[in-house]
Amino acid sequence: MKVRYLGHSAFRIETGGNVILIDPFLAPNKEYNFQNDNISYVFVTHGHSDHLGSSIDISKIKSAPIIGVFELANYCTQLGAKAIGANLGGWINFPFGRVYFAPAFHSSSFADGTYAGCPAGILMEIEGKKIFHAGDSALTQEYKTLGELNEIELAMLPIGGFYTMGALDAIVATRWLCAKQVIPMHYNTFDLIKADTKTFEEGLKKEGATPRILAYNEEIEI
Repeated sequence: MKVRYLGHSAFRIETGGNVILIDPFLAPNKEYNFQNDNISYVFVTHGHSDHLGSSIDISKIKSAPIIGVFELANYCTQLGAKAIGANLGGWINFPFGRVYFAPAFHSSSFADGTYAGCPAGILMEIEGKKIFHAGDSALTQEYKTLGELNEIELAMLPIGGFYTMGALDAIVATRWLCAKQVIPMHYNTFDLIKADTKTFEEGLKKEGATPRILAYNEEIEI
């Protein structure tokens, strides 16, 4: 599978003819245009605008379903998008593999103040490999459970602090998840979440994990 960083917490995953977007807040990325992409699914961790992003427009234009927790999916449906409502704790099968919504410690609401359901991280099993997108979260011992029950090849973890865990807590999260590779996200988009990736890189190497620091639109294959 190919994993491309679209900026902030947004990712594009390509596998077996399917194109999957996660948290497509695309405003900071001036090069990627979703209208030129063959998008199959959109996954959203929570309702904040820097994660829901362009999801509703993408769904309407590309007929791609938005998959998120129940309240988030219902809200998107009311705005004319296709959506599938899920919740925490159960595997959901898709043509590309399967997906599990995991706990995240954060808040979740839409721009108009509507409650968006509980925030989540997203664990995906694709091509026999598990990847984990933490969404926005504080450090939580839930990661120990995920690490004990799953062999995680790649994790995407926020490191910007202020609204989420910072770099030092993300290093601990890596240890608890037992993740082999980690892409930092949710940093340097705004002044409040400025972060130095050097601390994160050095800490990850001490944990025996491989840091993957990606520029916007940079892609790796796992």
